[in-house]
Amino acid sequence: MNDGATARRAGRARGRRAAVGRVVTVLAAVALAGCGGPGEEGRGIPGDTRPAASRSGADAPPASPSVPAVDGRDPAACADGDCEIAVSGPVAVRFDGPAGRTTVSVSEVGPHRIEYAVESGNGRSASGTEGRGHSCRTVLRAGGSATSCGAVGDGGPPGARPGTVVVQVVPGEDGTALLRVVSG
Repeated sequence: MNDGATARRAGRARGRRAAVGRVVTVLAAVALAGCGGPGEEGRGIPGDTRPAASRSGADAPPASPSVPAVDGRDPAACADGDCEIAVSGPVAVRFDGPAGRTTVSVSEVGPHRIEYAVESGNGRSASGTEGRGHSCRTVLRAGGSATSCGAVGDGGPPGARPGTVVVQVVPGEDGTALLRVVSG
């Protein structure tokens, strides 16, 4: 084999290794720049996602809910079967549904996460969703119910046909969820 060709191949190989080394160095620097140390987001403790205190040492003010609600936070607003409330923890709302007395019980709310159950007539269903842009809808009828959850986002208030009630839950990024009840 030609010594010149071998030398060119060896030079290209060294050049590629050097380029790869530079890329790895840049990626490492970018990754480290995004990591907070103690006192930054996450407080430097693995698994701790609580917001850190501000640089002045005072706690940061709580964030306003990412999901403003027409009826505020009052579960009593749902008594007539039509409401839109913000929830940030366990709550139960009661109203008359197509199969009789209905209770929607939210058991857990977190950032982009909600767990809830619906009891109506003799039936009970539990559901929940987790993920940015996810929500759930439960449609109640005199003969039963159906629930769907997933990456459907917040398309606005659901529509209910006559004789149905639609329950929609939309978790927000700050641990507050929007609970909508719409009667047809």
